[in-house]
Amino acid sequence: MIRKTIREFSDEVVAPGAIERDKTKAFPKEIFKQLADMGMMGLPFSEEYGGAGADTVSFAIVTEELSRACASTGITYSAHISLGGAPLNLFGTEEQKQKYLVPVCTGESFGAFGLTEPNAGSDAGGTQTTAKEDGDDYVINGNKAFITNASYAKHLALTAITDIKDGKKEISAIIVPTDAEGFSVIDNYEKMGLNASNTTELVLENVRVPKENLLGGKGQGFKQFLVTLDGGRIGIGAMAVGIAQAAFDRALRYSKERKQFGKTLSEFQVTQFKLADMAMKIELARTMVHKAAWLKDQGRAFGKEASMCKLYASEIAMEVADQAIQIHGGYGYMKEYEVERYMRDAKLLEIGEGTSEVQRMVIARHIGC
Repeated sequence: MIRKTIREFSDEVVAPGAIERDKTKAFPKEIFKQLADMGMMGLPFSEEYGGAGADTVSFAIVTEELSRACASTGITYSAHISLGGAPLNLFGTEEQKQKYLVPVCTGESFGAFGLTEPNAGSDAGGTQTTAKEDGDDYVINGNKAFITNASYAKHLALTAITDIKDGKKEISAIIVPTDAEGFSVIDNYEKMGLNASNTTELVLENVRVPKENLLGGKGQGFKQFLVTLDGGRIGIGAMAVGIAQAAFDRALRYSKERKQFGKTLSEFQVTQFKLADMAMKIELARTMVHKAAWLKDQGRAFGKEASMCKLYASEIAMEVADQAIQIHGGYGYMKEYEVERYMRDAKLLEIGEGTSEVQRMVIARHIGC
């Protein structure tokens, strides 16, 4: 039922403006107002916080369908839930959930998460942002880079060094209101793709927040963001499946319409084999995403499967988009046929939430290497 509902919404509301949003970089605010009205903005979170009480599989389905229509909308939604809402839901106190998770679930605020820094990407433990105790407050200084949704978030959790013990950093997560004095959100990146999503830099200069804004225990930030990223990888995998499906659908349709040498492209075995491989890989990727989501819903270990689904789905999304362009020939290079956008949008999925190289490291650890 969720797939049917969100597929119709994606086809009728999200897809029609995707080319224009890619050109103008206009953030799809109206779409998210409608998603909030549909109860999608807090989908996997408890009803007591304004959520819908659904499961991770449902979240993956919604992310896939939105991404099939417009990947910028898909990544905005995925980050809102898996990076913005999830840490508050997993580690927040009852008071913090009421104050910060409820506005995320109702769509009053977008969810965002401040982890990556200019000098701490794959090495997230290389965090340099600091939060020093001063009376009843933390005073935060530092920079964050490539943060999704922050321009539209009223608050976000971010990681900072709260102490150094025996030369080791103690990293904690702290909830910071984005309108706090000394907090700047800068939205001026020029990106390859996902142009209608909001990607920002955060600058914190003596930002003061009360100690009660500490999320979970002091020094637990590193563990927390590893858990958060595991969930986020399911979202990225679902996004990749959506983009790949969109590219495949267009390539299949075009191959049936385009004639060369007196036959449609779909009548040539070389095209049939390309399409067969694309269909097979998309189905395998979707199955892997759903397995990781199901394991998470069962309360079982899912870190290995989350990395596998993210790695495999993101790499086949690039491959399928590439083949879709090839099937379109010269037209595939033109923006009006959309397949070139799928490739530009898909590339980020091999980088964000842990690069393909990092996923292979994670999987290697899980299998005992």
